Order: sequence, then structure tokens, then C-alpha cells
Amino acid sequence: MYNALSFGDGETQSRQRILAFASKRCAAAVQKNPKDYDSLYNWALVLQESADNMNGELAGNSKDQVLEDACSKYKAATDICPTLHEAFYNWAIAISDRAKARGRTKEAEELWKQACEKYERAVQLNRNSPQALNNWGLALQELSGIVSIKDKRSIVKAAIKKFRAAIALQFDFHRAIYNLGTVLYGLAEDMIRSGGPQSGIKELTAAELYSQSAIYVAAAHALKPEYPVYKSALRLVRSKLPLAYLKTGYLLVPPGGDTLAPHSEWKRLWFVLDHEALYQVDKSAAGSRDSSPTKTASALTNHAPDAKYTNTFRIDIADVRGLMQCSDLSLPPGAGFQIDTVSGQKHLIATSWDEVDCWVDAIRLVFTIHVRGKSDVLGGIIAG
Repeated sequence: MYNALSFGDGETQSRQRILAFASKRCAAAVQKNPKDYDSLYNWALVLQESADNMNGELAGNSKDQVLEDACSKYKAATDICPTLHEAFYNWAIAISDRAKARGRTKEAEELWKQACEKYERAVQLNRNSPQALNNWGLALQELSGIVSIKDKRSIVKAAIKKFRAAIALQFDFHRAIYNLGTVLYGLAEDMIRSGGPQSGIKELTAAELYSQSAIYVAAAHALKPEYPVYKSALRLVRSKLPLAYLKTGYLLVPPGGDTLAPHSEWKRLWFVLDHEALYQVDKSAAGSRDSSPTKTASALTNHAPDAKYTNTFRIDIADVRGLMQCSDLSLPPGAGFQIDTVSGQKHLIATSWDEVDCWVDAIRLVFTIHVRGKSDVLGGIIAG
């Protein structure tokens, strides 16, 4: 229990006195009923906030000691009530704060692993928490900077999945969008340092990762243009975009949008996505850079572009009602996705499932930005 203060300004000391009083009340409740998990949980929250507000020591205890005590209260609460997802979530935050103070040490590595375990449990108990998924991704990102090179790539990929899952739950979650951009940028940097993708493993190239990173950073900035950190990051990555578009690439499409057309009639065409629409263009006249001209699935390389398909396929962002990955035997082999529009469903086949993830995310982000009334901001970003 902590009921004395040292250091800190007047406002901090006043807040700590309130927290010390709250801590005493929680302690008294637990002493009266040791099975009172709500009081244990509240006690842990009070201790955690006390640590966050510390500027020096609290009753002779360091910030780390206070956080460790908070963790012990979270453990006691979850031992009694194993379904208390809020406790696991805040417990993970407390462990993360302890890890941050230890730099890139072995002790920090173990703490980051513990934090990831608690975030995993929190998500298992409450699968509708984008914040828990985002924080889990951040913990994995921190862990990736400590572990061996051999383990780093798989941990980074796990972080990417967590950020994507958070965005899938909350499309305008700009922090997760930005975090995904930063982890992809870091993966591209690592790939360049290591000499490219792992041997025998089909992966996106560094150039493709940089381009994807730029998409997420641009989207975060469009959603929150007043955030200085997003603005600074955008200056770093904007040149990686295929200006004057947000994304470009080959997609396999049916003639006239007829999904039931024979597979042999589906054509591989060049598509671009900007702040208004997804549409096909003549690549030679598009004026954009192709970041992945050679990375195509066999299902795509067997279909050459055809002039009669040019400028016939367009989906306005305002008409989008939903989109998702899809794998259907009626579609040509490959990585497919479906866009639901006001005029019906549209099916497209991308070069890989990694590319599908990026197309779906990019279209969804542009739609979200449109709904939030920020399309003009995105348009200004990608303007050539």
C-alpha cells in the first residue's frame, strides 16, 4: 500500500493523494473479502495510474515496483475471475510499461512476451476490441526489435496481422492504420539489409512493402491531418506511392463484369485506385510506376491484356457497400476478392493473397476516408 509521496509538482501530488486514498479503500475491501475480484482489479488500476503519474518515488518505491505490485493485483483478480478481459488488457499495459524501461535487454524480451500473452488472453475473451489488437501488435513490434534475426520476420508478420485485425474491426482506427504503415516500412528496411526475401519463400519485395507502407501512412494522415507525426511520416514515404494514384497493379477481370464468363475470357488488366474510384487504364498512358510487374500468379500470366477491355471497368468509391476476400470454384484460379456495390457484386483476381490484403485494405481505407468527408485531403496527397 502506498500512502506517502516524494517529488512531483503540486498537481501531481494532489492527484497522488487521491489515488493513495482510493488504494486504501480497495485494500480495505480486499481485506474484508479476499475473493472480491472487482476491488482487486480496481486496486490494480489505482496502482497503475499512480505509476503513470509518478515523478520520483512513491513511499520509497520506484515506478517499476508500483507497476509490479499492480501486476500482482491483476493476477489475483484474474485467478478468481478468469474471464475478466479488462484485467488482462490493463495487465498487459502494465507489463509493457515495465518492459519499456529495460531497453533491449533479455529481461525486456521476457516482459514483452508476457505482455503479448496477456493481450492474447484479452482478445480471446473480447474479440471486439480493436485497441487490444493494436496494442498487441505494438508489443510484437517491440519484441521483434530484441529477438534474434531468425525469429524477427515471423514476429513482425504476426504484428501485421494484429494491426490488420484491429482495422477490420474499426475502419477509421487511424493509430492502427499508422502503426501498420510503420511496421511494413520497417520490414522493407530489414529486407534490404538482409538481401531480399527469404530463399524459397514467396514474399513481397522491399519496393512493394514500401508502397504498402505509404498507403497506410497516407490514409492515417488523411483521417487525422492535424497530427504532426503522421505529417512527418508522410513526407518520408510519399515518394513510394504510384503518384497520382494510391495503388496500382494488375487484376484479372471478366468481360463486361460477367462473373459467369468462361475463365479463358477473363483478362489481366492494369488497375489504379485514387481517392474517387478503382478503374482500369491503359498502363502505358497511366503515368505511374509499376512496383510489381513481374510478381504474378500463373493464373494471371496466362491471360494477356486485350484492347477491347480498356476503360470498361470502374467502381466509384461512393458506390461501394462492402468488400472481402473470396475463393470460389466458379472463379478462375488465384487470389480473389469481391466488391459489393449499389449495382451488384464485382469479382477480381489479384496476383497473390498478399496483394488481395493490400487491395482490400486500400479500397476500404479510401471508402472510410470518403465517408468521413476527407477525400479532398487524400486527393491532395496523391496529386502528382
